[in-house]
Amino acid sequence: MKLNQVSLIAAVALALFPLKEGIAQQSNDNPADLSKEIPFNPEVKKGVLDNGLTYYIKNNGKPEDKVELRLVVNAGSILETEDQRGLAHFMEHMNFNGTKNFEKNELVDYLQSIGVKFGAHLNAYTSFDETVYILPIPSDDPEKLEQGFQIIEDWAHNALLRGEDIDEERGVVLEEYRLGQGASQRMLAEYLPKVVNGSKYADRLPIGTKENLENFDYEDIRSFYNDWYRPNLMAVIAVGDVDVETLEQKIKDHFAGLENPKNPKERKSFSIPNHEETLIAIESDEEASSARVQVLFKDEGETKEDETLGEYRKSIVESLFSQMINNRLDELRNSPNPPFVFGASYHGGTWARTKEAYQSFAMTDANKLLDALEALLKENERVERYGFYEGELERAKSDLLSRLEKSYNDRDKTESNRIVGEYVRNFLEDEPMPGIEWEYNFHEQQLPTIQIEEVNKLIDDYIKDENRVVVITGPEKEGVKKVTEAEVRELLKNVEEAEIEPYKDEAVAESLITDMPKKGNIVKTTSNEKLGTTTLTLSNGAKVTYKNTDFKNDEILFEAFSYGGTSLYSTEDYRATAFANGGLDEAGVNGFDKVALNKMLSGKIVSVRPYISTYSEGFSGSASPKNLEELFQLTHLYFTDLNKDEEAYESFVNKQKAFLGNMLANPQVYFQIEMGEFMYGDSPRYMGFPTPEKMDAADYDLAYKKYQERFEDAGDFHFYFVGNIDEAKLKDYAETYLASLPGKNSDEEYEVDDFRPLTGSHKKVVEKGKDPKSSVRITYQGETKYDKKEAFALKTLGEILSIKLIEKLREEEGGVYGVGARGNISKTPYGWYSFTISFPCGPENVDKLKKAAIKEVEKLVEEGPTEKDLAKVKESQILDRKEELKENKFWINTLKDADYENENAENVLEFEKSVNSLSTKYLQKVAKKYLTDGYILGIHNPEATE
Repeated sequence: MKLNQVSLIAAVALALFPLKEGIAQQSNDNPADLSKEIPFNPEVKKGVLDNGLTYYIKNNGKPEDKVELRLVVNAGSILETEDQRGLAHFMEHMNFNGTKNFEKNELVDYLQSIGVKFGAHLNAYTSFDETVYILPIPSDDPEKLEQGFQIIEDWAHNALLRGEDIDEERGVVLEEYRLGQGASQRMLAEYLPKVVNGSKYADRLPIGTKENLENFDYEDIRSFYNDWYRPNLMAVIAVGDVDVETLEQKIKDHFAGLENPKNPKERKSFSIPNHEETLIAIESDEEASSARVQVLFKDEGETKEDETLGEYRKSIVESLFSQMINNRLDELRNSPNPPFVFGASYHGGTWARTKEAYQSFAMTDANKLLDALEALLKENERVERYGFYEGELERAKSDLLSRLEKSYNDRDKTESNRIVGEYVRNFLEDEPMPGIEWEYNFHEQQLPTIQIEEVNKLIDDYIKDENRVVVITGPEKEGVKKVTEAEVRELLKNVEEAEIEPYKDEAVAESLITDMPKKGNIVKTTSNEKLGTTTLTLSNGAKVTYKNTDFKNDEILFEAFSYGGTSLYSTEDYRATAFANGGLDEAGVNGFDKVALNKMLSGKIVSVRPYISTYSEGFSGSASPKNLEELFQLTHLYFTDLNKDEEAYESFVNKQKAFLGNMLANPQVYFQIEMGEFMYGDSPRYMGFPTPEKMDAADYDLAYKKYQERFEDAGDFHFYFVGNIDEAKLKDYAETYLASLPGKNSDEEYEVDDFRPLTGSHKKVVEKGKDPKSSVRITYQGETKYDKKEAFALKTLGEILSIKLIEKLREEEGGVYGVGARGNISKTPYGWYSFTISFPCGPENVDKLKKAAIKEVEKLVEEGPTEKDLAKVKESQILDRKEELKENKFWINTLKDADYENENAENVLEFEKSVNSLSTKYLQKVAKKYLTDGYILGIHNPEATE
């Protein structure tokens, strides 16, 4: 279960879909009547039962044999009384702890037995205004489908809410409360009342208060459940690989009998009061790990979702506005001395469902808070004075259309769990959902009619003195001067009066490639019918393996590698360049800087990223099929023509320093860094945390030189492509852009030094932070001879132990919110096993829970896992693999990893056989081998107080 406390995200997320040639189009000569209502998606069946419960149903075959179920309750923490603070969220927990048809722990136990994981699959969230339960269920068995609907029916009205169960769950919820404590929460508590202007949202954070969670009466949560879990405030959503008629009948069978209370409480909406003055909140904390500025211009009226075509059209205009302002902010971010690490602006939701705002925010250096705020304000002011330009608008339209086209092309290949969110929003917020076909037609018709003047006028609606709030948060430490309210007010005034130059929109080239390379050729072609792959050997020695799939219509994924990496650097060169490598591609290619590249690639879905890792160098990327040539071109240029630009690199360093400069103030991050030092610090090549001092010391010139060395020979690279591939085009591009690269056929191998990480029994205690929060990490690790079956067994033991730790540490002890174990045996660069248990908890419970965790490990060693637990994990593994086999990402990783590890990729076809071959006896044998030679214990505790 996760707690959604609403985060303000810089995203312009309209459910828009794309232009595609050959689809029936509405003529621009026959414009739409913009006063008409937005239609509802004809592919979705929406209904309302007599008791008021709303339902949404869609047949969707991806993934196969699976249905995504949602129970949506239009009630959250905003409806709590003072005595119920935190109980909307607590109620979410209780629905997993005893219902009429599933006694305590039976629900999770049953779902695990059919391959549904607690947390990873089965989940829920609570926010101010809603509670949503998430249940993916296998649909290949009528009994499993029936049980799935029985579960969500039980959530709706059959929770037992027994006193002893409530008391047992208090510890788990209090641990979740504890997890949320820290600098961010402390600062939020101070600035939220100003953002929401003293409304009820200020004191109804979904997690509630510690005092109330510890002491509330049973009747408080029972009354919340009885008042607000009622059919006329609920929706049931069913999307998946089952026919609509069957799903509709299930909903009627399970929910038509639910009754509303005789005297139901009014489901009120809560608003944020308007205010004339500018409200300013400036908060700092010793443990704050980042610095952030935000300015909100809240709408005067309450939120109203689009109903007419005209209102929908305006949302397109708003999307274009956000695209253009964010393009400008991106240019600032990539300038030599950037005022912020990241900045964005958008018009969208706030903490309250009833209020939207135009919002600009930025992450920045702790000493540049005023600079970042000034930059945001000036960019808004620049738009207000001069507006945007035609070139910017055309690029924004092109970007929007490319995203629409990708969504449209994949409309029949979209996973069910990505569809349901729109239905949830339609129920809760009346968000329109007209369907892809209609949206395509409407965009195709309206986008050409949107003029620059129309977009420019939006700023007058957005920017105003009333309802303005400025929020500044950052670290409190020596050397950082705290911003004052007087300084902010002076800045607001100065920006209004400042001389601001118009934006300069530089012209961009039309082609990435200046001079076409001399074409090479394919000298050998082999195929693997079992895997459905083809491998090309190019004239320079490089190899290209591709797999044509129909999993997505508009996706091609790309990977490449060559052995070597930084393992071939001397220790001195490695230490000088390790923190510089990440900034090499910031300079752009072929004389085009990053800004110019972004402009040139407007309207194209393509990305390529070079990397140099410890034992290899290579690329990762993706493209729409129609932009495959640009992917090849970029790859060619990263080999042959990476720019060297001191200013671009300095911009990268400044952003890294701003982002990383305060990370060590976060106690959890500090603990991870200290444990890394403890376990790996004796290596002469261990670099530790990239502090600002280490970033300044990195050698860009040497890093650039070593990059050229690593990429001077394409002949020992292997390239991989998976997706909707036009084979003729891929072969042509491979000959043009890859076979033309220099090939020395050096066939380098990586080098392995003599250092090995810490093994055996050790203990490290780290004290950091003032909140009563601890965490425990138990690691068994050491060198071993790699064995594929043992590796799979150790991974499986981690999954089994996770089940047992949840049962013991969470459900029985009530001492943790989350706990897990992970097992792994790696082959490269040498055989190495690692088995780690980790969990956060209260300082007072560290020793008790550590002992309980070790006891569960000892049970695996002494008794082996139970047949029941092994069966749960097997079922989950087989179901997950069934879905993975229809994913491009799985296949490209499988093909690349098999070659990288010198394994046979065909082993992937034997997965179910490998799963079924595991026995409890064999797993016990593996546990004895790897979990009996001592462990490294890491404990993070808060700092001792006097």
